[in-house]
Amino acid sequence: MIENDGLPKTGFVRIRQIIKPLGPIPVGKTTWWAGVRSGRFPQPIKIGPLTTAWRVADIRELIKRLGKTGS
Repeated sequence: MIENDGLPKTGFVRIRQIIKPLGPIPVGKTTWWAGVRSGRFPQPIKIGPLTTAWRVADIRELIKRLGKTGS
């Protein structure tokens, strides 16, 4: 099932589903990874040797938090 934000209801998403131009978070890759390193954005999960993903629940929580702070 898909929510309004274009993310699946549960599971994992890859970076291209999270950040611009297709994702709900309007930042580029460099800014995203800097935010992950600083703790501003959720930590990824390695699901394979060359595959990194994020829990949909973590991304939804981030969207909610960013909506409240306006940043």
